[in-house]
Amino acid sequence: MDELLDGYRRFRTTSWPERRELFEKLAAKGQKPHTLIIACSDSRVDPSMIFDVAPGELFVVRNVANLVPPYTAPDHAHHGTSAAIEFAVRVLEVANVVVLGHALCGGARALLEGAPPQAQDFLPDWVKIADSARIAAEHLSADPEERRTILEYQCVKLSMANLATFPWVRERLEDGRLVLHGAYFAVATGVLERLRPDGTFGPA
Repeated sequence: MDELLDGYRRFRTTSWPERRELFEKLAAKGQKPHTLIIACSDSRVDPSMIFDVAPGELFVVRNVANLVPPYTAPDHAHHGTSAAIEFAVRVLEVANVVVLGHALCGGARALLEGAPPQAQDFLPDWVKIADSARIAAEHLSADPEERRTILEYQCVKLSMANLATFPWVRERLEDGRLVLHGAYFAVATGVLERLRPDGTFGPA
């Protein structure tokens, strides 16, 4: 906690004075981000840093393995990711949604190898959202490292496909108000790849 408070003090000394006017504007007029980012919770993957954006530009949802569950009829269960997507798309009216996967994803590893024994309450069921992606990756490669990379790519594609099952997302995709993008960040090299129309990933 001391390190976090030291960081806060640096923020107040340097960043806050530089961006005070921006924060005051955001407080007075509200947020109007142009893009929803669905990213992994991994501490090494910070969307604001990767895309070098200012406060107010991105609405960010982070969870294990950057997964989007398929749409289900509204009920009284807890749907954190779906609620955030609904708010970004229907209330904030973002123009873009980016699903940002990454290398060395622990969620992908848990899907392939099983969740760690100390994380059995919620993690196994969560990553099962991407079970079809796991099956595809296992068919495409027998090499463990290559298979995990393939799965990381497949998780991006799966989440994009699941986004299109939300009726109000699909409606906006069809009339051009919303565009989906897939991206993948290599932690070790800092290289960002984009999903191309042919289904492959290449440098952005």
